[in-house]
Amino acid sequence: MSCKSCSNGGKKAKGCRTNGTCSTSGCNKLEVYDWLAHIELPGGQQAYDVIEVRFKNSRKDFFRNAQKLQIQVGDIVVVDAASGFDVGIVSVAGELARIQVRKKKKDFKPLEARKVIRIANQKDIDLWIKARSKEKELMYKARTLALNIGLEMKISDVEYQGDMTKAIFYYTADGRVDFRQLIKNMAGEFRIRIEMKQIGSRQESARLGGIGSCGRELCCSTWLTDFRSVNTSAARYQQLSLNPQKLAGQCGKLKCCLNFELDTYLEGLKSFPRTDLRLKTKKGEAYHVKTDVFKGTMWYAFRGESQLYPLTCVRVKEIIEANKKGKNPDDLKDYQIKETVVIDDGYLNVVGQDSVSRFEKSLKKKGRKNPLRKIRSNKKKE
Repeated sequence: MSCKSCSNGGKKAKGCRTNGTCSTSGCNKLEVYDWLAHIELPGGQQAYDVIEVRFKNSRKDFFRNAQKLQIQVGDIVVVDAASGFDVGIVSVAGELARIQVRKKKKDFKPLEARKVIRIANQKDIDLWIKARSKEKELMYKARTLALNIGLEMKISDVEYQGDMTKAIFYYTADGRVDFRQLIKNMAGEFRIRIEMKQIGSRQESARLGGIGSCGRELCCSTWLTDFRSVNTSAARYQQLSLNPQKLAGQCGKLKCCLNFELDTYLEGLKSFPRTDLRLKTKKGEAYHVKTDVFKGTMWYAFRGESQLYPLTCVRVKEIIEANKKGKNPDDLKDYQIKETVVIDDGYLNVVGQDSVSRFEKSLKKKGRKNPLRKIRSNKKKE
């Protein structure tokens, strides 16, 4: 589902009856519902005059409501910009905005913040929708201009300012790009002010969105805000195969979800012995093959054999301590986990209802008798 105010899809979402000017904040990233909005403040306390405004995708900023306008969450407002004005949706207001300011901008000065000009009227909303509808075409033209110059960059998204006098181009590149000539060409072609912002591959996936290999929406486009570095050691600790096609996400980097359960695996591996130690027996040396962290099982095998011996981490520690003392067990069979075979008797067909031919006998008995058979039997008797 997408609408013009939060993505470049431009299609009307199910349940969205505003067709692009969604004011319900139902599809926002990390949306916040203020349950205390209708409760009056203590006597003498003034309402917090700073609000958080959300623009396209996840771009947000704080603005001061100097005119004391009656603004609620979900209202479309016109705010002051660097030159001109911009249009956005109020995402947080009231005391929750105070908490967001403390969390995101600790050095925020309300008196120096940009102001809210007015609540958007129909003319502002029409201009806003017109700007959103032209963003995709503008992005394709900008990609063509960058390709003609030969710049190694990818323009992934474009965001128009509410008054259509400025456009922000988001791009990804492996290295540093000299786009001064590109800005001159775009300014002459589009007749607007140009701003270029370089983003990473993860930020690009968060802006564009998509479906992951798990079948759910991408974490970076729904709730994940901090992008921590992911190493291949996270996959090794979780006993995953180092296959780049399976470990990489849509951004081309390692999946962020590799870090989600890493702490649990690291905590569980503390009780396991080192995997580079070989178990010495009279039969030979056994080397480590794989580990099941949550079951507490380690598999070992002898050189030149395909049979695996499952051992508990406690048994492995006992063998290692015995090897240090110069004692070698005869074989690993005496230490391996004995699997209990459960014999399933299955379903007992007592009344014979599962038989395919259970109706044949009854049909034969109730079938019509052949009259010629009776005549033939009478003739034989005579």
